[in-house]
Amino acid sequence: MKKTLIKNAKVVNEGTITNCDILLNGNYIEKISSSISDANATVIDAKGNYVLPGIIDDQVHFREPGLTHKGNIATESKAAVAGGVTTFMEQPNTNPQTTTIEKLEEKFAVAKESSYANYSFLFGGTNDNLEELKKLDKNACSGVKLFLGSSTGNMLVDNEEVIEKIFSNTEMVISAHCEDETTIRKNMATYKEKYGDNIPIEYHPIIRSTEACYLSSSKAIALAEKTGARLHVFHLSTGKETSLFRNDIPLKDKKITAEVCVHHLWFSDEDYKEKGTLIKWNPAVKTAEDRSMLWDALLDDRIDVIATDHAPHTFEEKDNVYTKAPSGGPLVQHVLPAMLEKVLDGTITIERMVEKMCHNPAILFQIEKRGYIKEGYFADLVIVDTNSPWQVSKSNILYKCGWSPFEDYTFKSKISHTFVNGHLAYENGVVSEQKNAHRLTFNR
Repeated sequence: MKKTLIKNAKVVNEGTITNCDILLNGNYIEKISSSISDANATVIDAKGNYVLPGIIDDQVHFREPGLTHKGNIATESKAAVAGGVTTFMEQPNTNPQTTTIEKLEEKFAVAKESSYANYSFLFGGTNDNLEELKKLDKNACSGVKLFLGSSTGNMLVDNEEVIEKIFSNTEMVISAHCEDETTIRKNMATYKEKYGDNIPIEYHPIIRSTEACYLSSSKAIALAEKTGARLHVFHLSTGKETSLFRNDIPLKDKKITAEVCVHHLWFSDEDYKEKGTLIKWNPAVKTAEDRSMLWDALLDDRIDVIATDHAPHTFEEKDNVYTKAPSGGPLVQHVLPAMLEKVLDGTITIERMVEKMCHNPAILFQIEKRGYIKEGYFADLVIVDTNSPWQVSKSNILYKCGWSPFEDYTFKSKISHTFVNGHLAYENGVVSEQKNAHRLTFNR
């Protein structure tokens, strides 16, 4: 078994920062101690930089199968590893959609051959696949996804009787995209009548409004409370919604949880003027006040997880009039540097960032032996230098779509090394073509 010894690390784990060494043996962390020597190990000097657990991103769209001109599992997982994301959970709105066990296993087969990062997938619930969902083993994949508002891929679930049956018939985490379709369609009709297809982008958060988000989220939560379902609300975008979630019990005991994405923590509606449709997401980036309230809820534990909702489209697709420009953007390569900016400016501590991006996704989805730096756990690790500025440019973007909403931004922190199951998958700008990614396993 190959051994690697990381020396002089500042290990961030479970709310503490510890100066120590880490010995990796094969896929696992064998030893963590103040000083380790092993003549058979390859030594990597962390030089006093932070070592974090690998980031677990619970919401990505890697576009395979069927939409691979935008991205695929190989290209986007490679970008993820370069960004310190060692584990991803991919969404079902591909073509064909992941709404049967057969299609789910086909995705796993592709990932086994092509993924650079650890992987799992969400099974898509629809208006008519309840019987298939009932056959799904609770440890087969990361969970179930419901689009309770239409988004890319037309997987809207709008039959309330069916939604209640899904909530009542699975033990798995149900992750939901919550936007009220009736509200959005009414708003869209108003602005389309006034502007045609060329609606100014700044109306996006008014069309996909706070009311649309709150109405859908509150209904989903009420149904989860009624049925006892395990509900995880994806990508909160409004301050109003944060009042729906609680922080008075540990995450492991919560039945209803929430996620926020990096773009809703970073951008506001003031950025539409410069970024245009490149920051068109569903749900929409909203006001600076919403952003501030999302931060408050993240820091007081009403929001449990930070993710990306990585969703690449080609630049040509995005560079279009409002009604024709798709929503979504690529983020996995830049989520950790972006969040480290918020660490450096004092918005969040690095220990809390690790909790929200590593520990909590592992707890929430009951992932086996990941999300922490512990002896016996898989060696998914990231070394970051928080004093190594670099500028995002076309030349260093790894997404297949070739662009980023962070283009031209200079980040202060750089990822120097990423380990996936003990394998040095990324080092100083170069992704190893040798893959050592694993299918996620769960403790349910």
